Amino acid sequence: MRVLILGATGGIGVLLVEEALSAGHTVVVYARSPEKLPESLQNNPQVVICKGQLDDAQALSDAMQDVDAVLSALGPAVSRGPLHPKGEPLAHGYSLVIRVMKERGVTRLIALGTPSIKDPKDKFSLKMATVITGVATLARTAYKDVVAIGETIRTEGDTLEWTIARVPILNSCSDKHFVAGYVGDGQTTMTLSRIAFTAFVLQELERKEWVKAAPLITSP
Repeated sequence: MRVLILGATGGIGVLLVEEALSAGHTVVVYARSPEKLPESLQNNPQVVICKGQLDDAQALSDAMQDVDAVLSALGPAVSRGPLHPKGEPLAHGYSLVIRVMKERGVTRLIALGTPSIKDPKDKFSLKMATVITGVATLARTAYKDVVAIGETIRTEGDTLEWTIARVPILNSCSDKHFVAGYVGDGQTTMTLSRIAFTAFVLQELERKEWVKAAPLITSP
């Protein structure tokens, strides 16, 4: 497939590009600063680099030509806390991405999310509730943007085959194993390796097991 990857220059995004290439896909990287990509990826013949901002409709449209799916590793840096911009900029970016997808006839979207995006199938988990409350308190603007991302994808992406891959606390372990479920279901946990996130995304791209769903992806 030809996949457009958003957030490709971040830590989890670079892994997603690498794993997508390993799976045989052609990768279109759409990024504000594509020079941040490792040189090995910049020079890979299966990588197409498109420079642009999330609010540039024409650049997004050009990048999305002949694309089969959009994979997004976009997300606010919670570590920046209150420094995350107000006004839900990432959610507005997703709104434009979805509009351009519809114009280009691209129907598949797999996007990074967090448990701050609620799902009706979630059950109560004290540990998860504590983490979410902490994020909402200490990184309020980032929290609001994440919640708005979920709302935007669910409402404006109603005609798309979207999947929101919600992740808990991420780590750098090399284990690719994961479980997909919901908060408080007795199977999901509180952590996930970044590489396991990419494993889920690429599996879901092929299998379409979680279309119009927002599973929690965690380590077993």
